Amino acid sequence: MGVRREGRVAAIATCVLACCLGLSLWLVAGDSAARAASSVLIQREPWGSEQGGKTKVIAVAAPLAACEARIMRQPGRLPTIAVVGASYTAGTGPGNPLLSWAVVLARLLHWNAVIDGVPGAGYVSEGLGRHGPMTRMLNAEGLRPLDPSVVIVQAGHDDVGVPQAAEQAAVRATLGLIHRAAPGARVGLLTVFALPPGGSQALRRTDQAIVAAATVADPKVIIMDPLAGQWKFQHANHGRGLHPTAAGDAWIAGQALAILRAYGVRPVPATSATQPVICDASVGEKQPAGASA
Repeated sequence: MGVRREGRVAAIATCVLACCLGLSLWLVAGDSAARAASSVLIQREPWGSEQGGKTKVIAVAAPLAACEARIMRQPGRLPTIAVVGASYTAGTGPGNPLLSWAVVLARLLHWNAVIDGVPGAGYVSEGLGRHGPMTRMLNAEGLRPLDPSVVIVQAGHDDVGVPQAAEQAAVRATLGLIHRAAPGARVGLLTVFALPPGGSQALRRTDQAIVAAATVADPKVIIMDPLAGQWKFQHANHGRGLHPTAAGDAWIAGQALAILRAYGVRPVPATSATQPVICDASVGEKQPAGASA
């Protein structure tokens, strides 16, 4: 009787384990499908020139891993920038991820890029679809094989109200992940955006917590602080919204580029024969067919 009972218990345990394993695999597959990316290949028109040529941006749907593999197979591989962030990085405001500050920055650098923006995500906040926080998004990008020269994290606003100790621990964990996966990369943090530019006391506390934790964890971290700098740019919804217009995103990209250049990060001349590839996991439901600038 005892032997049969033990056998039934073992059988039940085996079934439960199999079910759990199946559920785990289903969840991983579902999450992977949800993070499908678009590969955005930047090409110059055949008649383009440095003075007057146009740049065509073509969005080609591809899984994130396939797009990243394209970067890693690139002959004469360009430097790579990896960016994770919240709604600003997702292109909220202009309503098109191809116009986000991160894509514009990659184009100004003439670098390869892997970009992921999740509205509502932070160092602690999971954001839309629970695809955050930043550590999860960085893991999804697979930094080690990409070997990026620069990694930028844009986050903070959506963590307002998180206890400072928890925020600082999450910032340290994020930097630690980057240092382990991409030890040769420079790390930049684009911190809290606010409207009005000076923000609220709660936002300032969050911003200060991020900067304090980051500078201790990495004394060489590049801080880009819109709140402390009171950055002013065009906002959507007739200037009343938090998010930027396309012109506002371009301004932010210009500011980020200027700060990076001050730290020795240099663009590749646009005359380079190698064309950059931008993998943007923020290009989701809308899937813009293309844009030109």
